[in-house]
Amino acid sequence: MTRHLRVLFIALALFGLAACTSKPLLQPEAKLPADREYSQEQLQQAIVNALEARHWQVQRVEPTQVLALIDVRQHHRAWVGIDYSPSGFRIRYRDSLGLDYEDGEIHRNYNRWVNNLRAEILYQLNLPKNP
Repeated sequence: MTRHLRVLFIALALFGLAACTSKPLLQPEAKLPADREYSQEQLQQAIVNALEARHWQVQRVEPTQVLALIDVRQHHRAWVGIDYSPSGFRIRYRDSLGLDYEDGEIHRNYNRWVNNLRAEILYQLNLPKNP
């Protein structure tokens, strides 16, 4: 009987851990090297290319910001604004649906998506992931 009880407790603990999917909201950023100069158009194009490569939808392009949406299986959606300048860029959370955003915490997949997007933007700029 104790073996069955132990298995039950382990199963409940694992289920409880799996249910904890919220993590603190990340707003990744990157500083660009001072020895490399990028024009506004180059930065814009790198961001748009990265969004397309990671399956985000470009909503609007402005001189210092790109707005984008990711829609995963029409169930999870996240909107971000990517602020950029010659010195760097930052991916800012704007809104979401189906990602349980509350009190600065969000579904962990959101953080993975924006971290992958950050890495892709750096790749498009021919920079290492951790400049």
